[in-house]
Amino acid sequence: MNKQNTTVLIVEDEPNLADLYATWLTTEYTIEVAYGAEEALEKAGDSIDVMLLDRRMPKLSGNQVSERVREAGHQIRVAMVTAVEPDFDILELSFDDYIVKPVSREDLLDTVSELSARDPRDEEGNTLYELSRKKALLEDQKSSHELQTHETYQKFLKDLESLQG
Repeated sequence: MNKQNTTVLIVEDEPNLADLYATWLTTEYTIEVAYGAEEALEKAGDSIDVMLLDRRMPKLSGNQVSERVREAGHQIRVAMVTAVEPDFDILELSFDDYIVKPVSREDLLDTVSELSARDPRDEEGNTLYELSRKKALLEDQKSSHELQTHETYQKFLKDLESLQG
């Protein structure tokens, strides 16, 4: 997808941070900003290609926003942008990428570039990417012992292996 044709929705309840992200990305992409979850749900639609989504917001979490966007059938690539280090709970979340704050301009540009290049209609490829990303995040954060003894993670690995065929 051409960068100029990519629309990014930045969802961040800290206005200064949302505006900073918008400033960083505006020369490359069309930008929309939502300063909270409810505004994000109003703006999320078929015109949005990528959503940079804060995980912790008042009223509705980023997790809930992501789930509602997917349930509505919007083919938006979602990157969680959060101060929350990834833990085993990410296995239950619906996202395409996960970035831990503080983030740099380069981090955001790389993430949006990667996500916008993916075909939203390639459900199998996107699922494989999402699961592989979760695996990499957890392997980066957890010890081998934690990974080997976590029942949900072991089941997750089996599911990933079956998808990889």
